[in-house]
Amino acid sequence: MRRIAILLVTILAAPPLAAPQSEDLNVLTRWIEWADAPARLQLQLSSVAFDLLERRRAEVAQLRTAADWERRRTQVRAALERVLGPFPERTPLRPRVMGTVEGEGFRIERIVFESQPRFYVTGCLFVPVNRQPRAPAILNVIGHTDISFRAPRYQQLILNLVRKGFIVFAVDPAGQGERLQYYDPGTKRSSVGGSTTEHSYFGTQCFLAGSSAARYFAWDGVRALDYLASRPEVDPARLGVTGISGGGTQTSYIAALDDRVAAAAPACYITSFRRLFESIGPQDAEQNFNGGVAAGLDHADFLEMRAPKPTLLVATTRDFFSIQGARETFAEAKEAFHAFGAPGNLAMAEDDFGHGYTRKTREAIYSFFQKALALPGRSDDEDIPPVAVEELKVTSTGQVSDSLGGETVFSLNRTQAATLVSRLAERRQNLAAHLENVRREAARLMGYQAPGPARAVFRGRQGRDGYSVEMVALEGDGRSVIPLLVFVPTAAGRHRTLVYLHPEGKSAEAAPGGEIERLVRRGIVIAAPDLSGTGELGRVSSSVAFLAEQVGRSVVGIRAAEIASVVGYLKTRSDVDAGAMYATARERTTIALLHAAALDTSVRGIALFHPLVGYRSVVETRQYKLDPADVVANVLTAYDLPDLAATLVPRPLLIVDPRDAAGAPLDTPAFHTALNSYRAANASASYRYAERLDGTPDDAIARWLEAVAAR
Repeated sequence: MRRIAILLVTILAAPPLAAPQSEDLNVLTRWIEWADAPARLQLQLSSVAFDLLERRRAEVAQLRTAADWERRRTQVRAALERVLGPFPERTPLRPRVMGTVEGEGFRIERIVFESQPRFYVTGCLFVPVNRQPRAPAILNVIGHTDISFRAPRYQQLILNLVRKGFIVFAVDPAGQGERLQYYDPGTKRSSVGGSTTEHSYFGTQCFLAGSSAARYFAWDGVRALDYLASRPEVDPARLGVTGISGGGTQTSYIAALDDRVAAAAPACYITSFRRLFESIGPQDAEQNFNGGVAAGLDHADFLEMRAPKPTLLVATTRDFFSIQGARETFAEAKEAFHAFGAPGNLAMAEDDFGHGYTRKTREAIYSFFQKALALPGRSDDEDIPPVAVEELKVTSTGQVSDSLGGETVFSLNRTQAATLVSRLAERRQNLAAHLENVRREAARLMGYQAPGPARAVFRGRQGRDGYSVEMVALEGDGRSVIPLLVFVPTAAGRHRTLVYLHPEGKSAEAAPGGEIERLVRRGIVIAAPDLSGTGELGRVSSSVAFLAEQVGRSVVGIRAAEIASVVGYLKTRSDVDAGAMYATARERTTIALLHAAALDTSVRGIALFHPLVGYRSVVETRQYKLDPADVVANVLTAYDLPDLAATLVPRPLLIVDPRDAAGAPLDTPAFHTALNSYRAANASASYRYAERLDGTPDDAIARWLEAVAAR
């Protein structure tokens, strides 16, 4: 009995056994400083933008005289034309009247013209019966509405202007109305989404080819003014432009670029880049320029370019385009108009409302144009029944693509890109010189900034059978932080090391029995980070991608720097053989790895699975799969992904199952530039290309690393 009692006391006195815990591979949890990790990239880029905008503000504050503002206007025009991309030549408009509609006191002509050869612009010309022999005319450009100017809220403004004696030309923007750029005749809708989605979809292709969606919108507007000026009823000295929301964007561009615009009234768009970035962030592609903020541009420049011509800034206090920014921009632009001796020529109309017209703002627009274009009269906003949508249909089918055919933004941009692709082919004839230039241009175009030494914060370790998992946070410059998992074999010593990039982040293959475990059990240290846009760092939206472009950076360049930070940290570890450090990536992460490896020879070789065959494929593929965050703007002016692969020679390179821009496997081998580079350097043994994956990626990586070690 005594022995049982002693045993019971012993058991009760023993420390409790640790309860089994489920694995948590999150690195940034339970750390207040990193609680905003998914927003950090946007905040970091905004900070860069604010520094650039502050520099601009200081420069503008020094302007005093009209001559000062004229000099700045010359600089701004050059910068604006540079970031928009080259405008095409003026070609014949070839206008056609597709039909007419008689309204009460006005006539509607359904018009098609070509802003570029076979690039059709649809619109309706509203001509009042009672008008001056040579009447003032207003171009009405439209915001993001699927049916465009046919919507009753737009017609309310149009028909009131017409009743007051103005000729109004309302046109469909690309991607709206009868100009869907990705029209599916089966569904009779866009195959990619609504108007903002279409704009960013073709805008992404434009950025790759050194152009912009904004260029197409602005040029369509300039050519619409050409058409108006050609009409015998129109006084070409009295041309105005107005539009709301996306139409306010177009108004701002057209009125700043075309000196014929005597009066302009952008509505519910003008704010400031600072307030935009602080609030809703950049919007769809046509509202963004590659390097726009870096070039010293802000919304105020659109107004200041016009000084001293009559301009009305229309805003609402509850708009998602910040009213505070609109007021601040108005105050700055007022200084330019004052310097020209015409402070009264810049006015602001605002009302307490959300995003849209009110009776008050419409009446302010009527009154403004009546004064600025010398057509006096009553400025009352009248209730006028809208014209039926069907009567405003310009083409026979209601869509240019299946009635007139012709060009699209995609096809025009593809033609422009073809010229760039041909130039690249010529440069590759002198491959050594070309590849040296590729490295420089890649760093410049992606806005690469080499990282300083990262500050490693150890967050814990979890033991597994035969290896351990370390959780590390790498703090870098500014607000950057990289969550990192390091899988270390139990055996002591320095190990071959593999940076493992996955589009779903560091945890995608981190579970027991997964790819990473199978590799680490082969004696390889695996470092799996979350790059921006993956895992704990959250998704990178198109807004953030466009913000990066505005400040002269790119998400690709930021990810490349993150890879360099991981490599730099690994070099400091005693269990890593820095001379045997490799990297692997799949799908979209291959883009960042190619850029990183081209600039950092510390990575001794890379293995790519399902890489995009090249940006060329994106501009040549109507229905592509590429996120704006994977874009390097202007890239095809200097290089493509196979050129980056070619710079790696003589380092080992494995390419497995590359894909085209639609995500489909290739029928023929690709990456010829890389192969030629390796052959020229007598390093063909270091280049391996497999059209299809044989087995699993970890098997392929292991075989590749063994082959590398055997050489």
